[in-house]
Amino acid sequence: MPSKIHGMRRTVIGAAVLVVVVVIAAVLVVRSRPPEPAAAPPPAVKTTTVRKGDLTNTRTLQAQLGFGAARLVKGTAGVVTKLPATGHATELGKELYRVDDQPVVVFFGATPLFRALDTPGLKGSDVAVLMDNLAALGYQVGTRPKDVTKAEFTPRVVEALKKWQRALGVEQTGTLAPGRVLVLDRPMRVGAVKAQLGDPATGDLFEVTPTTRLVTLQIPVAEAGVLKTGLPVTIVRPDNRPVPAKVTSLTQVAAPAENGGGPKLDVVVTPDDPADVTDLDTAPVRLTVTTESRTGVLTVPLAALVALKEGGYAVQLPSGGLKAVRTGLYSQDQVEISGDGVVDGLEVVTAS
Repeated sequence: MPSKIHGMRRTVIGAAVLVVVVVIAAVLVVRSRPPEPAAAPPPAVKTTTVRKGDLTNTRTLQAQLGFGAARLVKGTAGVVTKLPATGHATELGKELYRVDDQPVVVFFGATPLFRALDTPGLKGSDVAVLMDNLAALGYQVGTRPKDVTKAEFTPRVVEALKKWQRALGVEQTGTLAPGRVLVLDRPMRVGAVKAQLGDPATGDLFEVTPTTRLVTLQIPVAEAGVLKTGLPVTIVRPDNRPVPAKVTSLTQVAAPAENGGGPKLDVVVTPDDPADVTDLDTAPVRLTVTTESRTGVLTVPLAALVALKEGGYAVQLPSGGLKAVRTGLYSQDQVEISGDGVVDGLEVVTAS
């Protein structure tokens, strides 16, 4: 009996030891197991703010900076003996080139000399041009009538002409042939020189252009859009510096027959401050035109709009509620909105 009891005690003790070992092993396993990751928090809601501001849409056109349309100059009988340099600016009463070694001088006016002024009593608009220019040079020519066709080549005008010829260093004949004066409508600059010394003066001599740098481009009439005379635009120089400017003329021209592209517009743009482009001669530029604009409107990023099943759009509040909005101008990634309760500073949910 004692041995049986003793055996039972050993069995109980062994079982107890086994339980303890199992518990310790379980504890060790639990302790060695990495902690369970915490549940991921819900993604943070991204928000933006309704802001009051300005929206604009622009159009960019390729253009050319230069001196505008060129006018070709031809001479009269004789041989070219001196030519002006490219870029030379014309001046009233000053020599521009020479034919048969005689100076051809610049006058300004609306009528070219179309005949020899060699007989006192001649009347006409060419006489008016002579009188105006001599008077501008400081010579006494008498009073010119308002009607230019009645301007008369009087002895007083002849005497003024002789004095000017003396100052110019040419023979004092008191007469003036058409080939001795080039009449321009305004101060110009010499563009491309076409002739060479020794060429007949009756050929193409050189071009003259306006002195003010202009931007020119040609676009189809159907694509003109908002372009109109006086419209503020921006010239973007080759160095990307913006220059404020205005559209100064729009002229419709026929399309070349070979391309059949329809009528086009010659567009001329003038910088507000000519000094902004005086360091450039001719260069390709870009023209930025504002096609639409809205000032002082409420705006949000496009990503803040929520499309509604029933149509239209809304913005979502951080609380989850929706506010219906009306959309206006779209500009890049911004959109104009309005609606009840939509105010500057309102926080709304955005997708980005």
